[in-house]
Formats: sequence, structure tokens, C-alpha cells
Amino acid sequence: MTRLPKVEICGRPHIDPTMTGETPLVLVVEDDPELASLYEAWLADEYRVRTAIGGRAAIDALDDAIDVALLDRRMPTVSGDDVLDAIRDRELEVRVAMVTAVEPDADIIDMPFDDYLVKPVSRDDLLGTVDDLLLRSDYDERVRDLFSLASKKAVLESESGSGAFAANAEYERLDDEISELQEELDRTVEAMDADDEFERLFSDLDSPNSAEWH
Repeated sequence: MTRLPKVEICGRPHIDPTMTGETPLVLVVEDDPELASLYEAWLADEYRVRTAIGGRAAIDALDDAIDVALLDRRMPTVSGDDVLDAIRDRELEVRVAMVTAVEPDADIIDMPFDDYLVKPVSRDDLLGTVDDLLLRSDYDERVRDLFSLASKKAVLESESGSGAFAANAEYERLDDEISELQEELDRTVEAMDADDEFERLFSDLDSPNSAEWH
């Protein structure tokens, strides 16, 4: 994926679609048409947007032109989880954020998404998530895996508290995987030709607002 130039808008970096030949395509999947239209309006200044009302329409809309998918989970007949499975089964190079009112539980640990937003979400949250998912697409699979795992841990702790999963075997496995992968990347990151955006993303793992990994 081509690196996308960024500009500052209201103090937050945004991708500038006028500076690249191909504007990223975001698939918005919602069973609420009004909410889908709102997300489309928020995103349309910076991205091409394709909307799908419901899971069946989403599966029909999938192709390799999509860069990022924003999936509601709780939809009748074909859920967002089903759409996520279809994306991964087809081996599409799509970064996926679940954007949902479903409170996260340990069941999300093995789900192959990249980020998880709990509704209601703000315009800045949605745009910031898409920006970061596009940025992560440029990097090594191990880096993408680390951010995916870190996102799961952060959202679980944010919604339920760090002690809620203390005795949960799946959560402990998640914690171990994060520690092992971060240690591996710590050993190699200095040797990488890392740019400022990568360093910003990577440093987020140790920021005060992040989950504690160790």
C-alpha cells in the first residue's frame, strides 16, 4: 500500500487524499442506514466510502479494492463476526475495525480484527482509527499483530477494568503473546529504518494511556 501524506487538521494528523494518486477505500457496514450515512459523511472528505446495509450486503460488497472495513457486530441474519470471517477466509488485505455497541468480552481475543471501537464513537475517533489502520498496513505483519493484540487488551481493560480478567486463561495467553511479540520487536526496531509515524505508533504501546503490557 502506498504511504499516504498527512496534514494537520485541528491539531490531529490526517491523510491528505489530494497528495496521492489513489484515495483509500473504506467499507462501512451497518444495519442502521442513518448511522451508515453519518459515518460516510464523516469519512467522505478524506476517503472513498462504500456502504453496505447489513451483513449480507457487506459480503456481496467485498473485494480487493477495500483498504479498511468498519464492521458493526450485532446485525440480523449475517453478523459482523460473519463478515470478518469472510474477509479473512478470502485472504483480503483489509484492515478491520469493529465499530459496535457489543461490550467486549474474552470472546474477542481470537477474533482476527485490528481494532475495536465501542459505540457511540466520535468523528475524531473514527477518522483517527482509519488513519492508524492505513498506517499499520505499511508495516511488518508482526507489528500489525502486536497492535491488534494490544487493541484487544486495551479495550477489555477499558470496558471491564484490569482485574476483571485476572484469572481468565485466554486473557493470560493474550498478555503473554503481547509480551513475547513486543520483546521480539524491541530487539529489531532499532535496526529498522523507522519513520516518525512508525515511532509514534510504536511508542503508543508504552504511553501512560496504553494498557500495561508487562
